[in-house]
Amino acid sequence: MTTQEVRLCGLLLQEHFGDVVEKVGTHLIRSGVLNLRALAHETKLALDLVKKSLCVLVQHGMCTFGAGRRGPAGPVEYRISCERIIHMLRYPRYIYTAKSLYGDTGELIVEEILQRGQMTMSSTVKTVADRLTHNMPEGQSMDYSEVVSAFSQLVETHFLQRCPPVASAGPSNSEAVDPPPPAVAPSEPENHPDCYRVPYINLTGKGKRRRSSEDGEADLRAAKKAKTDNNECGDEGIFWQVNFERFHLHFRDQAIINAVSCKLDQTSSEIVRTMLRMSEVTTPANAAFTQALSANEIFRALPSNYNIARPILDQYLTLLVDDPMEFVGKTGDSGGGMFVVNLHRALANLARATLESVVQERFGSRSARIFRLLLRKRHLEQKQVEDFAMIPAKEAKDMLYTLLSENLVQLQEIPKTPDHAPSRTFYLYTVNQLPTARLLLQHCYKTVGNLIERRLYETKENKRLLEKSQRIEAILASLQATGAETTQLTEVEEMITAPERQQLESLRHHINKLDSSENQVDETMFLLESYITSTQASR
Repeated sequence: MTTQEVRLCGLLLQEHFGDVVEKVGTHLIRSGVLNLRALAHETKLALDLVKKSLCVLVQHGMCTFGAGRRGPAGPVEYRISCERIIHMLRYPRYIYTAKSLYGDTGELIVEEILQRGQMTMSSTVKTVADRLTHNMPEGQSMDYSEVVSAFSQLVETHFLQRCPPVASAGPSNSEAVDPPPPAVAPSEPENHPDCYRVPYINLTGKGKRRRSSEDGEADLRAAKKAKTDNNECGDEGIFWQVNFERFHLHFRDQAIINAVSCKLDQTSSEIVRTMLRMSEVTTPANAAFTQALSANEIFRALPSNYNIARPILDQYLTLLVDDPMEFVGKTGDSGGGMFVVNLHRALANLARATLESVVQERFGSRSARIFRLLLRKRHLEQKQVEDFAMIPAKEAKDMLYTLLSENLVQLQEIPKTPDHAPSRTFYLYTVNQLPTARLLLQHCYKTVGNLIERRLYETKENKRLLEKSQRIEAILASLQATGAETTQLTEVEEMITAPERQQLESLRHHINKLDSSENQVDETMFLLESYITSTQASR
């Protein structure tokens, strides 16, 4: 675990859960595995606070527990997942993907489960129906059956999955955090036979509209009736969580489709999209290739609005197979030809394009030309680099040494004699794509950490102004709900002066830019992580 990863995880935990959870989580990351007493002693926090912090981390799937080094008779030990914490950066992408695929209902379902870590189907349906009803015009309401349908679709496409059962769990939260031995950590969700089976729930009715004056009472009533509601619906004890792996496969497929569209054309990308869609459930997560598909199957599965004749499809498939990017490969001739999407090769090409882009933006087009040349030729002497890149010797030497100092280029010595005399040694420049991708990934972690720190600093510096703006917006919303006159609304709006309004606009603009930058860097992080994982799996 690198320093930049630990720093980024700490910032994410602090932003989402507060200082106490951040302290417990960061200490667990640095220590590896600890039991409850040792964790409380080393963090110098109250035992109750440590228990609650672990409850939060376990609830969100960021912490696992199991029998310790002393075996089943010893204390339960806790381990935290740094990778799972970094997934919090992608929460907006998960929610947006659910919205684009399943509309507002799917968006709210994923949002609610992400916010709470895990939920039963019945409580999710009720919460989402109430939220949708609250935003509908007066007299309209969202039927529970529509939310159940969207929830079922998310499960069928594996975007949601059941939480794996815990072998030993106590009746209360405090016992669940430190269960009595023998304790067994939850298994992988995919190993559970009912992972994607939607239970029957006895739930009929429509969402309820909450009145602003009744919000406090409604929350109290909801808290009191939570247990009885679950018992009535018949899905008590069955909790659901977001399947991050499935979302990541969707992001990977979209990146491949966009790359094909940019390199070739829209029709080629639609053919690749069809191939990926046909094999998305049958292909394992870390597979180097999709399942082989015949040209006949691809032709029948193409969208009806794409009027592609069979000969034209054969030409496009030949074009994709012959393309140097090698996104599509041919594995046989039966059924008009058997084709696969080369997932590992596609990720390697996307990672390579990312590395080239970074070098070009940081060091200029000539350095990028040298970098591409080394990627293509593998090993070159300095004189060969000068000749092939058509760059003057002095400039090429400076650029190579700059790239070498940044660890983007490596120098390999091949001696002619055992004494390693410089006059009898070949010095070859090369680029190792995998270590370079790892290096760039660490730079991305550092960049995202800096962006989060800057955003928190800007928010803290303008805290008073933001609170004032929120109070005025709340007053305006209350007045509009009661049908206040325009003069009253104008008077309230004028409580913010022109300079303050200008400062607010500038702050929101900066915050939006920082948020947008975080999302863009996270896209680069995702590509590099996918490439590194794929390379390790293929070895």
